Amino acid sequence: MPIRSFRRVLIIGLVSSAACEMPSVPSPLPAGTWGGDHISVTVAQASTHVELDCAHADIPVAIQLDQANQFAVAGAFVRDHGGPIRLGEVPDSHPASFSGSVTRDTMALAIRLTDSNDSVGSFVLTRGATGRVVKCL
Repeated sequence: MPIRSFRRVLIIGLVSSAACEMPSVPSPLPAGTWGGDHISVTVAQASTHVELDCAHADIPVAIQLDQANQFAVAGAFVRDHGGPIRLGEVPDSHPASFSGSVTRDTMALAIRLTDSNDSVGSFVLTRGATGRVVKCL
């Protein structure tokens, strides 16, 4: 094999090998509504809002899925209560972790309070579905 052809094959091989070894770029969680029993999640481009029975939560960043379609992000979880919110009332807010995975149009989501390590719960959501949430009266 002539030297030029050998160099060409070597360069193509190195470029192909490097491309295969490059880490995959995270992909965003598909935007829209995800719903399930006792939960409704609204995913936007830069943040996510979660409605739960007698609670809500906010994730102030875009949720990115890794190569295995898993995610883990931090946000704030707020326990709601029945009746009006009083002027000057401090919300019952806690830092929380939101972790899970997505398979096609199904999301598995676990929420844990990071200040107490208490589990809020594990949920199964469907993309495009309306969540069934009961708000405090």
